[in-house]
Amino acid sequence: MSNILERIKEQVETNKVVLYMKGTAKFPMCGFSGRALKLLSLCGVSEFLAVNILEDEEMRQGIKEYSNWPTIPQLYVNGEFIGGSDIMAEMYESGELQKLLSTVK
Repeated sequence: MSNILERIKEQVETNKVVLYMKGTAKFPMCGFSGRALKLLSLCGVSEFLAVNILEDEEMRQGIKEYSNWPTIPQLYVNGEFIGGSDIMAEMYESGELQKLLSTVK
């Protein structure tokens, strides 16, 4: 498991915005991942790393361990875990998400 955690750490630290999700940016495979993509789009974020955890069971388990968060999707901005689609939606409604993401465009 340590190799996968190192891989996740490297992805999170070398990309400004990372979304661990079910499916791909073009074809989300669950409503929550689709919602997370929509929120990123509404905030003007077009360049980010989307990691499909359905393609890699080790990644699927590893990201939950890495973040200590049980659900997918998971958003990371500037190396920091932000949360899932519910937290993203709350932050969007309060304007926090736009403010946070304006630093990475």
